[in-house]
Amino acid sequence: MAIDMQLIINIGIALAAAFFLTFAATPLVRAIAPKVGAMDVPRDARRVHDHPIPRLGGLAIFFGFLLSVVLFADVDMPVQGMLLGALVIVSVGAVDDIIPLPAWLKLIVQIIAACIAVAYGVRINIISNPNLFSGREFLPLGVLSVPITVAWIVVITNSVNLIDGLDGLACGVSAIASTTMLVIAVVLGQGNVGIILGALVGACLGFIPYNLNPAKIFMGDTGALLLGYILATLSVTGLFKFYAIISFAVPLLALGLPIFDTVFAIIRRLLKGQNPMQADRGHFHHRLIDMGLSQKQAVAVLYAISAVLGLAAVLITTSGEMKAIVLVLSFFVTVTVGVAIMRGAAQHNGRDAAQETQQEEKKEAEEPASEEGDDGPTA
Repeated sequence: MAIDMQLIINIGIALAAAFFLTFAATPLVRAIAPKVGAMDVPRDARRVHDHPIPRLGGLAIFFGFLLSVVLFADVDMPVQGMLLGALVIVSVGAVDDIIPLPAWLKLIVQIIAACIAVAYGVRINIISNPNLFSGREFLPLGVLSVPITVAWIVVITNSVNLIDGLDGLACGVSAIASTTMLVIAVVLGQGNVGIILGALVGACLGFIPYNLNPAKIFMGDTGALLLGYILATLSVTGLFKFYAIISFAVPLLALGLPIFDTVFAIIRRLLKGQNPMQADRGHFHHRLIDMGLSQKQAVAVLYAISAVLGLAAVLITTSGEMKAIVLVLSFFVTVTVGVAIMRGAAQHNGRDAAQETQQEEKKEAEEPASEEGDDGPTA
């Protein structure tokens, strides 16, 4: 498989520009957030932090991504629609980070943003037939193209927002999904989509240093909704356009973690008789925390799952030596993260045991003194 080195260089430049722009802009946003009231205050059990933390970090991500795309990508009609819709998404996300908005209003705005992208040509017109026993290889969507595309964009937009529950989780998973789609775009010769994805990867990487545990700033709905929207629209313009691959499976794998978490959340809430849009503490990351993992360990587990799903998506689109390399990478990632998690869990348990021992020793040391003190006045 011949790789266009000029394309790789262009992607690298877009990635580096987005990284440095986002990295430089994040401290400025962090300084502004408290002044406008964009603070995440832990008021319920779903929050895992114990003190107010600035949010609105998505503005820095948008700034780095937007400038990089405008400077280095071909801003054609679909890209224009994506950027206009992203501007709508960022606007409502920023308002929500300052003054919480009702879920129904945010949903309406997301539908409007999705319709903007569709109007500019971002559409799923055809998908691979999931029925392997059918004689038809592909399914043209016809008039269903518009509602299916809008639904896809809205679902992915909210999926990334739903997993934004631990420091660095949503941004890191988005970076992994973007990298997966970037590799596929390069393999399939999608130069412009690759440059835009490079800008998205760079923006995520530029924000992550401030967002890893312990987080200095959250990206808030501004960032989570933005990343979900961009990933959704790029998957339509990139992955669904190639009918020679299994277009139905590849985006589902690349965005697997947020999609599966969202589906399970909706099913869980419906079975409990709850509103499917009502927030709860049953997401994958909450369950890992409840199992005794630390934030860093839980995030590492979910990063690993995203990476393996991403590598599987790449595997579908490659062949020969590249497929062997992807298989080796999958094994390496799984083993490395597994070892890191086990070591981290052992250290965590060791610290807990040491703390319990210290508390018991302290208690034993205090008990005789307490008894002696009680006997004194009585005597």
